[in-house]
Amino acid sequence: MAAPMLRWCCPGRRFAFARVGCGSCHRRGPPTGSTSNGKRGQSSVAQQPHITAQKPRKGEPEWAAVVGLEIHAQIASNSKLFSGSQVCFAAPPNSLVSFFDASLPGTLPVLNRRCVEAAVMTGLALDCHINRKSLFDRKHYFYADLPAGYQITQQRLPIAVNGSLAYSVYVGRKPSQMVTRTVRVKQIQLEQDSGKSLHDDLRSQTLIDLNRAGIGLLELVLEPDMSCGEEAATAVRELQLILQALGTSQANMAEGQLRVDANISVHRPGEPLGIRTEVKNLNSARFLAKAIDYEIQRQINELENGGEILNETRSFDFKLGFMPEPNLPPLLLYDSGSLPSGADPQQVINIDQLRERLPELPRVTRQRLVQQYGMLPEHSCVLLNEVGLLEFFQNVIKETRAEPKKVTSWVLNTFLGFLKQQNLAVSESPVTPSALAELLDLLDRKAISAPAAKQVFEELWRNEGKTPAQIVAEKKLELLQDPEALEQLCRSTLEAHPDVVMDLKRGNPRAINKLIGLVRKATLGRADPTAIKEVLERQLSS
Repeated sequence: MAAPMLRWCCPGRRFAFARVGCGSCHRRGPPTGSTSNGKRGQSSVAQQPHITAQKPRKGEPEWAAVVGLEIHAQIASNSKLFSGSQVCFAAPPNSLVSFFDASLPGTLPVLNRRCVEAAVMTGLALDCHINRKSLFDRKHYFYADLPAGYQITQQRLPIAVNGSLAYSVYVGRKPSQMVTRTVRVKQIQLEQDSGKSLHDDLRSQTLIDLNRAGIGLLELVLEPDMSCGEEAATAVRELQLILQALGTSQANMAEGQLRVDANISVHRPGEPLGIRTEVKNLNSARFLAKAIDYEIQRQINELENGGEILNETRSFDFKLGFMPEPNLPPLLLYDSGSLPSGADPQQVINIDQLRERLPELPRVTRQRLVQQYGMLPEHSCVLLNEVGLLEFFQNVIKETRAEPKKVTSWVLNTFLGFLKQQNLAVSESPVTPSALAELLDLLDRKAISAPAAKQVFEELWRNEGKTPAQIVAEKKLELLQDPEALEQLCRSTLEAHPDVVMDLKRGNPRAINKLIGLVRKATLGRADPTAIKEVLERQLSS
C-alpha cells in the first residue's frame, strides 16, 4: 500500500517545579495497576499478581493513591490534521470548516506533514521509540459535534511508544530539597479533535461550531506512576514547557490547547489496586491538582464509610469500537539509512533530520543556567516558568557588567515582584532589559547605593522613557565620593549623639544602625551604608 499523501503546513507562531505534600498518598514501588489509555475499557498496564492483604505498618499511610494521565495537546499548525482549513482561536463560528471537516460524501483525508513532524519531535524529546510504521483507526462514537460519527486516531499502532517524562518536585520545606521523579510515557498518537457544542439554556437549544473539528492533536498517555495531584500538575507543567520549547504545541491551557484527563484509584498498601474513576477535560494545572486530591479523598471517605467506588469512565467496547481507517494507508517513517533513493523530500519524514532540529529542552536549560551562572536550581526553575523571563534575564546579562548572581537577584526579586504586584506579563513591563542593565552598572561601579538603586527602579517603573542616569541626576542620588567629607560627617554625628555612642558601647549592636541612618540622612542618602559603617567602626575603635 502506498504511503499516505503528506500536506506541507508551517507551524503557527506563538509552570516545572512544585512542592509536594501529597496528603493521604505516599510514594510506592513500581506501579502494577492500570489506567485508561484513552480508549474506553482498556488498561495501559497489564495487571500483575499482588501480595496478600496486610495491615499497614506503624507510620505507614492507611491508603495509597494511583494516578495516571491522558493529555491532549493541540499541535501548533496553521491548518488541520486532514484538511486545509485554517486553525485560528476564537474565529467566528463555522467559519473555518472544509467539506472534509463537515464529513460531506466523497471527501478524503490528506495528512498534514507538520503534524507528523510535531509528533516525532515530541516523541524524541520524551525518549520514546518512534515506530517506523504506524496506523490510523476509526474510533466510533456518536456526538452531535462529530459529524462523521467517528474520530480518526491511532489506537493499534501509534507513532511513538515507551518514553519517559522527568520532573522535579520539592519534598521538604526548604527550596533546596528537590528530587527528580519520572513518569513513563506509554504512547503518543495523532488524532483529530471534535467540534464544540454550545448550549443555549435560555432558548433550550444546542448550537454546533465545527471550527475545532479536525484540528490535529497529540494524545500522550502517561502510566499510573504518580500518587497525588501536585505530582500530576508538576508533570503537566514540565510537559507544557517541553512542548513550547519544541514549538510542537503552544500548550495554552486557557485556550484549550492542553487538556488533561486523570485516572484515579485508591487502595490499602499491599492490597490489589482499587476501581478507578476518570476526571475529564481539565485545562488548568492548579485545578488538575485540586481535582485529583479531591477525588482521592472522596474515594477514601466512600470506602471508609462502607461504600464502593464505581468505574465512572464511559464504557467502550474495543472489539466493536475500532476499525482500520480505510482512506489512510500506514504512515511510514524513515531514517537516513533507510530513506528510499529518489524519494520526494516533501513526501517522507526523516527521523534523523528531526532529531538534529531538536532545541535545548527545559531540563537541559535549567542545568546550563545553574552551571553557567552559579544560580540555585529553584531560581532556574522560576526563570523558565514565567513566560519571557528567561529572555529578559539573558538580555540583561548581555548588557551589564554586574555579576550574574546580582542580576539573578534583581530579576527574580525586584523585577518579578513588581510584575506580580501589578499582575503584568514580562512583555508588559515598563522597565526594559537595557534600563535594568544600566541601573545595575551604576550600582556595580558604586555610583549609587543599593537603597538609591531601588529608588531609581521605582522611578523607572513609573516614568517609562527615562534612563537610570537621568533619574540619578534629577534626584541627586549619586554616592558621596569624597572620603574626607564622609569622615567629617561621621565624626560630627558621633559627637552630636553621645547617648547613641554610649548605648553601642554598652553592648547594643543595633545602635550602629541608628548612627548609619543619621549619617545617611545628613548626606541625603548619597552615602553607601557599608562605607559609612566601616568609617564609624574605625572611628569608634580609635
